[in-house]
Amino acid sequence: MDSPHGAAVKAEDFGLKGPRGWAFRGVGIDAAPGSLIAVEGPSGSGRTCLLLALTGRMKPTRGHAEVGGHHLPKRMTAVRRITALGPVSGVNELDQALTVAEQLREGALLQRHYGAPVRAMLRPRAERRAAAEARIAAALEAAGLDLAALPKGERTSVRDLERLEAVRLSVAIALLGSPGLLALDDLDLKLSDTERVEAWDLLRSVAGRGITVLAVCSEAPADAIVLRTSPKEPDAPDAPDASDTPAVAESDADAEADAEADAEADGGSETDTKTDTKTENDDTKGADDALAEAGRA
Repeated sequence: MDSPHGAAVKAEDFGLKGPRGWAFRGVGIDAAPGSLIAVEGPSGSGRTCLLLALTGRMKPTRGHAEVGGHHLPKRMTAVRRITALGPVSGVNELDQALTVAEQLREGALLQRHYGAPVRAMLRPRAERRAAAEARIAAALEAAGLDLAALPKGERTSVRDLERLEAVRLSVAIALLGSPGLLALDDLDLKLSDTERVEAWDLLRSVAGRGITVLAVCSEAPADAIVLRTSPKEPDAPDAPDASDTPAVAESDADAEADAEADAEADGGSETDTKTDTKTENDDTKGADDALAEAGRA
């Protein structure tokens, strides 16, 4: 993998609202490159929407943010280019029908086709294959996934992976593009206490390589920069802006965010082309996607 350059993440009064209410609002953060950032909150609190907005895949409606020097919402495409998604249900999932080797090769092919410079595609086939194999090996090492330890080695089906193994595979694929920021949803879902420790150790090691990490979870580790979200009370009217409780990073104050929102969703980056089915100007279709995502988050 290329040497990564972590993306700083900054936001002030950052929010996303649709006709049905706020997904999140009042978010503030100032995280240096290579930081470990946790979005902590219960299911249904808008945490996935916040992750997608900070990676340029969902358009915010309030405030502003900056990721790797690119301003949101004006530079969403640029933000997508420097960020990569790990597992995000319904957005960037592993293909259960593939083997681990096939999934890795597909990820490398997409990265080479959409993320590599044109001159790289003009190299001889054998050279391109060797470069892809080296990139995959480096990504697997960084993700801590030993293919030889899997039941059928690289021929193990993705559907047969344990949850933590699937997380490691998703991280490896995301790292193939040498992103400045790696984002993962539901990190601690269906993990035992021991596996959760291993998962956070993995993300610390990724952050230690200089890559900023943003992970959604139900309980954040003590050493992470924490953004907390909480669900909206049913049928509660919107309060005036002056009474909004901000979601502030670095434990300056407890964050308050509202769930169940409708907003414009944007497509994925070059390495996430399977999700790149919406445009920034497609308000109606984007709103439908955001509603579904906010309800699940």
